Amino acid sequence: MDRSPLITHLAWGEMKVEGLAPGKDFVLYPGGGKPWDWNEHGTRHDPGIQPGDVQRLLEHGCTVVVLSQGMDLRLKTMPESLILLREAEVAVHVEETREAASLYNRLAAEHEAVGGLFHSTC
Repeated sequence: MDRSPLITHLAWGEMKVEGLAPGKDFVLYPGGGKPWDWNEHGTRHDPGIQPGDVQRLLEHGCTVVVLSQGMDLRLKTMPESLILLREAEVAVHVEETREAASLYNRLAAEHEAVGGLFHSTC
């Protein structure tokens, strides 16, 4: 199994991830990741992270998922997204972005099949 890439830098509006160009928001999973395009599934701060956003993590074999709430906790998660993860028997953690990144990196370093959605601003 491929290891999930580590987050090497996190600041307001800026993230650096192993093997990826710097960006603001990321979708990360075992073996890689990509910038998180909120327009793809209609994600907004409210109602929040969409089922389509977490579906991509399931498609990459994640058994643990970390969802960030933003630096100011403004990003919500739709209940349907959490239900989808629970039904797939995936452990899910919803945390403030700095806490989410720390937890994600720890799980990645332990070679867990961890994925995450990270929002580096509000």
